[in-house]
Amino acid sequence: MITRILAALLLTLLLATPANAARCGGDFNTFIAAMAGEAQAAGISRGVIDAAFAGITLDPAVMAFDRRQRGMFHAKSFEQYAATRVIPARIKRAKSLMVRHAQLLSRIERQFGVPASLLMAIWTLESDNGTGDMGKLPVVRTIATLAHDCRRTELFQRELIAALQIVQRGDLPLRDLIGAYAGEIGQTQFLPSSYIKYGVDYDGNGHVDLRHSVPDVLASTANLLKVSGWQAGAPFGEGTANFQAMREWNRSEVYRKTMVLMAERIAGP
Repeated sequence: MITRILAALLLTLLLATPANAARCGGDFNTFIAAMAGEAQAAGISRGVIDAAFAGITLDPAVMAFDRRQRGMFHAKSFEQYAATRVIPARIKRAKSLMVRHAQLLSRIERQFGVPASLLMAIWTLESDNGTGDMGKLPVVRTIATLAHDCRRTELFQRELIAALQIVQRGDLPLRDLIGAYAGEIGQTQFLPSSYIKYGVDYDGNGHVDLRHSVPDVLASTANLLKVSGWQAGAPFGEGTANFQAMREWNRSEVYRKTMVLMAERIAGP
């Protein structure tokens, strides 16, 4: 009797547990079917799921790039890395854009407390102020590929659901949900979960558009830092609380020091 009761209890628990059945590795189609169930349980419509997953396949180029890129910032010193990023042409363009968007940047700085020079630095480093390469890969396929890989499957399963939420909310149509090799989207390269968590509709059109709307891009970037503990008016160089808050943007100390240097050069004469 006790054995049967325990067996029945175990079966009940198994049936009650959400099908965290999207197991990494194995057959990709089976994995995608399980992810479709997870997405539907998260409130994504069947129409969005079917459109996003239609004909989806693994992308071997994404996997190759991911294995090659991990540890990129550890391979170079700050001086070596910054020398290839903080260059005169970028600084000149950023200074010009800071003048053009002075009113917008001033409004954002008053609301979120993040200096215009740092926002310009991030915008410049991430996509050359929207003129550079923001990525050309379908985000859903890219993230599904990384989620299927067993090294960081939980992370990218969450990102995959977030990518579908971007479409569900109407922020970007599926055809515009394109990005870089880790699924980063837009002019300051937000992962989908950051897009959902920190995105701000700053141009007031009812959508958070981090690919095309400069107000949305800059305000969302500032919002990420503010929510992460940014202290308005305080310094943000290495060793400060604001430098630590910038970890939510990028955990690499080399990259954050490069952000600071770029901001200093943009703000300077």
